[in-house]
Amino acid sequence: LFGKRSEVKDARDRYANVEVAYLLQRMERFGGLVVLATNLSLNIDDAFSRRLDITVDFPKPSRADRLRLWIHLLGPRVPVADDVDLEFLANAFELAGGTIRNAVVTAAYLAADAGRPVVMADLIRGVAGEYRKLGRLCLESDFRQWFHVIDSVRVAPEQAVPVR
Repeated sequence: LFGKRSEVKDARDRYANVEVAYLLQRMERFGGLVVLATNLSLNIDDAFSRRLDITVDFPKPSRADRLRLWIHLLGPRVPVADDVDLEFLANAFELAGGTIRNAVVTAAYLAADAGRPVVMADLIRGVAGEYRKLGRLCLESDFRQWFHVIDSVRVAPEQAVPVR
């Protein structure tokens, strides 16, 4: 929506540039507070960036922060099996907090559907699903000893990405 304007090659480019120009105009005239969020800040048009008074960067969490997130999100109300290795998850996967949350939610649904506590394979499947949503490859070097469980991740056909 706030992407960089580009050289016009076809009608879509022209329309996209018109939209960006319109949004710039509206921002200039608007007297209130505008809050924007993106995980693609490098793709924001320079003219938009110049109109922002304050920008706040939320870097990806450190390994220690990721461990705290995994612990917090798998709080006392979530039954967790003994095989769950949160240290491995925090070390192996450099994920943002929201992505970790999504992986935990997926794992909780998988466990509830099976009528058992969350097991490590559920969390790995949750992470693999998030990797796919992010367009990242599920590599054996990342998933290591858990790589064998990710083939059974349920994704919509249009999101399916071969893992081998």
